[in-house]
Amino acid sequence: MKSRVFLLNLLACLWCFLVLKMRSFIVGHDYYTFMVWNLFLAAIPLGLSLALRRMNRLLPALPLLGMWLLFFPNAPYVLTDLMHLHKNPWGPVWLDLLMLLSFALVSLWYGFQSLHIVQHWFARKFSHTTAWCVSLGSLGLSGFGVYLGRFDRWNSWDLVHRPVSLLSRIASYILHPLAHTRTWGFTLGFGTLLILAYLFWFSSAPAAAESRKSE
Repeated sequence: MKSRVFLLNLLACLWCFLVLKMRSFIVGHDYYTFMVWNLFLAAIPLGLSLALRRMNRLLPALPLLGMWLLFFPNAPYVLTDLMHLHKNPWGPVWLDLLMLLSFALVSLWYGFQSLHIVQHWFARKFSHTTAWCVSLGSLGLSGFGVYLGRFDRWNSWDLVHRPVSLLSRIASYILHPLAHTRTWGFTLGFGTLLILAYLFWFSSAPAAAESRKSE
């Protein structure tokens, strides 16, 4: 990771902490302390993707890729924490909105960085087509993962801690899709939103690089 990107990631993280502490000081209540944990979980895929860059073969990298895919939905999941905006009776709404948006956008930024690294790894090892299939597929699966986390309250480590219960729940969604229209509606909608956001983020990077070269 380039030093300037690392510095930006660090500054963004510090900004989130600053806004959270400012809110706690003004309101006098630590209701949103859990956002720190959510930000940490969102940063895990980025750390895993950086470790992936050191691996040259697919087979040894499969466990790391599986772990990355398992934790990747934690990054866009923080966007759904905006649902807490009207559940908290303390403090001005604008301050809560500023804090929640800060954590959500920084978490999504971490997730997109990790996805871009994974996509670049697959492009080098296989092809750009394969890399894009992995990226778009991961974003689509993230929509389902976010649903499991937000509405069913499953965690990434439940695949190890409670695998039978989690897999049984997933199987019921797959085998009886018409009985779970909200599940697949959210998955399709949120997954599409993530794909569009990533495509916009991805397309802006070359444009920014070209503008710097022309200066």
